[in-house]
Amino acid sequence: MEVVLRLPVLVVGGGMITEEVILPTLLQEQKRGRLGEIAVASRRAATIIRLREAFAQAKFRGYPDPQRTVPEESQPEAYKQAIADLPAPGIVVVATPDHLHTPVILAAVAAGHHCVVEKPLCLKVAEAADIARAAHERGAYVYTDYHKRHDRAIRAARYRFRRGDLGQMLHGHAWIEERREMPLKWFARWCEQSSSFEYIGVHYADAYYFITGLRPRRVAAWGQKKLLPTLGKDAFDAVQAVIEWEERSVLWIQTAWVCSEHQSALTNQGLQLLGTEGEYWADHKNRNLVFVTQSGGFERYNPNFFKTYEDWNDPEAVEYAGYGYDSIAQGLDDIREIVTATRELPGEQALAKRRAMIAALEPVRPLPGQALIGTAINEAVRLSIANDNRYVGFDEDYTCHLL
Repeated sequence: MEVVLRLPVLVVGGGMITEEVILPTLLQEQKRGRLGEIAVASRRAATIIRLREAFAQAKFRGYPDPQRTVPEESQPEAYKQAIADLPAPGIVVVATPDHLHTPVILAAVAAGHHCVVEKPLCLKVAEAADIARAAHERGAYVYTDYHKRHDRAIRAARYRFRRGDLGQMLHGHAWIEERREMPLKWFARWCEQSSSFEYIGVHYADAYYFITGLRPRRVAAWGQKKLLPTLGKDAFDAVQAVIEWEERSVLWIQTAWVCSEHQSALTNQGLQLLGTEGEYWADHKNRNLVFVTQSGGFERYNPNFFKTYEDWNDPEAVEYAGYGYDSIAQGLDDIREIVTATRELPGEQALAKRRAMIAALEPVRPLPGQALIGTAINEAVRLSIANDNRYVGFDEDYTCHLL
């Protein structure tokens, strides 16, 4: 019987995505014998306390330690000790605010670990290049969790496009808009450092790239600040971008995070594509499943992303399933295979083998070479808005420049 390698894992960042998706995924993988010990690092011990209350039956090490730290005292470098304590090779899941990804990734790679990073990889092309360079030098696997790639509605578009059913792409329209609780509650501390495009809109920029294999040629963007500044946040209510791709097709992406609190789901989202031989229409919010309850009111329920179900084998337990789970699990599985194949090899041979295995995955995974596309588009969107909506182009290495 094959023994499954159980690698230790550290989550850096304890916000909404960690509580609702990452920790449930890791705990289930641990329960299934696929992961070792779990640790969580955040800036505040209060976050560790909250997560332990949410997962009362789980055991994980917390940084900062709530027993030794004032709950609300900020310790922005707590992750460094957590990475130092993680036995190498381990897995570091990066779930900090987007603008803080790079130092955590670089520290993890330097310590001999592999990474799963919540999208986007980072916000600057120069930082993406630093990450790619460091990952290659150490033979480290750095995977960006673009979970929309695992949505079967997106996979269907890729399959049919690459069969030729849609012909040559002409244009597309994507929309992804969230309730105002995102910047005002969940991301209140850092929404001014990001935007609805950088946080969620990049999903559809990556989806178009994933579906078509096309690379961006130029970008123009717009942003509006009307509501959030009146509520004490100097952040964009909404951001829109138009992306022209290398063969001159165009994708329009509209994003916002100030939708009404009474929206029937957290996220409005969908995608329309038109090609010379066919079209694709998908409402990624309305999956034709609705609950109406006294406690929750009217709710459009998406069973596909990440939901809780009764465990098949234990009705008293729960099981997590969905494309949000599948995306993270793919990164974990790849890392386990790489470590299993190389752990008995001497240093230089192990490094060469890791590099070869990672290179074989680069065409089919959002490793730094692919994740660079989303990062470049994000940076171009910011540059365009800051320069009166001018078009932004890309050099060969995807460095952005005004046109």
